[in-house]
Amino acid sequence: MSGTSPRPLAVPAGPAVLDVLPALEAALSGRAPVLPYAAGDPEPSVPSHDPDGLPDGLALVIGTSGSTGRPKRALLTAEALERSAWATHQVLGGSGGWLLAMPAHHIAGLQVLVRSLASGVTPAVLDLRDGFSAEAFAAASAMVRTSSAAPRRYTAIVPTQLARLVDDALGREALLGFDGVLVGGAATPPALVERALDLGVRLSLTYGMSETAGGCVYDGVPLPVSRVHVDNDRHVVLGGDTVAHGYLGETAPSRDAFSVDPDGVRWFRTDDLGHFDDDGLLVIDGRADDVINSGGLKINPGVVEDALTRHLDDVLDVVVLGLPDPEWGEAVCAAVTLVDPAGHLTTREVRDRLRGILPDAALPRRVLVLTAIPQRGPGKPDRAAIRRAVQGLG
Repeated sequence: MSGTSPRPLAVPAGPAVLDVLPALEAALSGRAPVLPYAAGDPEPSVPSHDPDGLPDGLALVIGTSGSTGRPKRALLTAEALERSAWATHQVLGGSGGWLLAMPAHHIAGLQVLVRSLASGVTPAVLDLRDGFSAEAFAAASAMVRTSSAAPRRYTAIVPTQLARLVDDALGREALLGFDGVLVGGAATPPALVERALDLGVRLSLTYGMSETAGGCVYDGVPLPVSRVHVDNDRHVVLGGDTVAHGYLGETAPSRDAFSVDPDGVRWFRTDDLGHFDDDGLLVIDGRADDVINSGGLKINPGVVEDALTRHLDDVLDVVVLGLPDPEWGEAVCAAVTLVDPAGHLTTREVRDRLRGILPDAALPRRVLVLTAIPQRGPGKPDRAAIRRAVQGLG
């Protein structure tokens, strides 16, 4: 390996994001790799590395969402990105025009740009500088362009955006105008999925990360260029053409997470736990470090989150985590946002309404109502910030 070193690329918000398309197209040549970052943020330094250790055809050095510790920077080749775009269009039913509805300095947004380049159709852009609204999404969706070679209409959103859209008449109408709506970045509550599907939304739940060039498992099935298995420790392991060639400037950590089998297939061992259901579909059970041990019982935060969104109609979004507790070891705590921003919800109300639905040990002992869930990437909750806020309840 002796790839070219990346150069930082400032990615604007709003319609100006389209200005990066020439640089991204050059990066996909494999001769001009870039390290994207949000315009307005300090330019990232490129860590010292051995140029001979970079992969041939390197196109993108993309930051991970940094769930624990310092974010890493995954090395993605042009082939990995292009194969991902090709497979996505194949699974969705063909090439199309895209609506970019999330920041493009993260892998999910960048992949919308890559797919647009593959389709040969400039994407429409939802301006998020003043926040997300169903009205703005509907207006932007009307601007999606197609072509004879790319006649379909697609977008990619996160679960919180989906929840707001299905609660709004304009949002519902806009969603129904797409031939495919990718939802990922975080777990989508089953109740929300059911509601969207009942409305007729052509929904695809995606699972993946920066290390796999974005989503590589759609609705529990790996893309045609991807593979998946669950190891003996229940960790999900992802493989195939879209897997990164390690992290920039790191060697030992990369060896721990990345591997290449005797057939030359690259693999990435995630921190997510999962299993295959009776239909052979991959089910993500949550992160290994998110499991809550309360009173000797292991509690999956996802089960509690689903109960909150399914049975409390006033809850829009929720993140459940465990906090140290002198009696129980860990206490189940929840941070929520409400459909009505002026609404109120107490811990006692939550416990009373979920009693008999959840085991007593899984009933939240602290509930904090927030105006917005802190994010560390599109759809990805900042659990460290949420933990500090919940701990502030005393």
